[in-house]
Amino acid sequence: MDATQKKAAAAKAALEYIVPGTVLGVGTGSTVNMLIDMLPDVRDHIEAVVSSSKASTALLKENGFEVKTLNEIGDIDVYVDGADECNKHLQLIKGGGGALTREKVLAAAARRFVCIVDDSKLVGMLGAFPVPIEVLPMAQEFVSRRLLKMRGNPVWRDGFVTDNGNHILDVDGLQIPNPVEMEARINRIPGVVTVGIFADRPADLLLIADDSGVREMRV
Repeated sequence: MDATQKKAAAAKAALEYIVPGTVLGVGTGSTVNMLIDMLPDVRDHIEAVVSSSKASTALLKENGFEVKTLNEIGDIDVYVDGADECNKHLQLIKGGGGALTREKVLAAAARRFVCIVDDSKLVGMLGAFPVPIEVLPMAQEFVSRRLLKMRGNPVWRDGFVTDNGNHILDVDGLQIPNPVEMEARINRIPGVVTVGIFADRPADLLLIADDSGVREMRV
């Protein structure tokens, strides 16, 4: 299978976790877009849906769904999203699409977090993919200096503004043997809104598509 076919296979595999009465959270990205296009097949199972980005909300509406806010629905039964990197502990790097803050909120509010990826995203140690960090615009240079002291190489995502009105720094060169510690360390920098390391609240289930099909990985 090519990359597109793998993404589609992972997205389709997630449908079985959307059972009747599900309050569904939907992430952001190319794999999730494929999932959204498949959701009409299980429309009768979805009690309510909430989205992590304006882009996903627009696609959900195109598919005929009324999108609720998290404040309206409370807890989420199942949150489905992709990842830029994942490890065997189901810890992730996310935020390549720029929706990391809302994604992290929805993941935290979910009883089950299902992550859909192709096998190229599975790595031995997180950090080859630059870590996205959402920052307050006025703190961008300050946060960058702090990250340089951590031996990271922060690059402003030029011209990109998050749905929350903030900027993103993509940080290359970080070695992340302990994702939980690194997530907490970066979160303590004043001006950081969210770091795209999802380790304190990792995925509950990885659906990994490869040439032979889709396999499940749990901790």
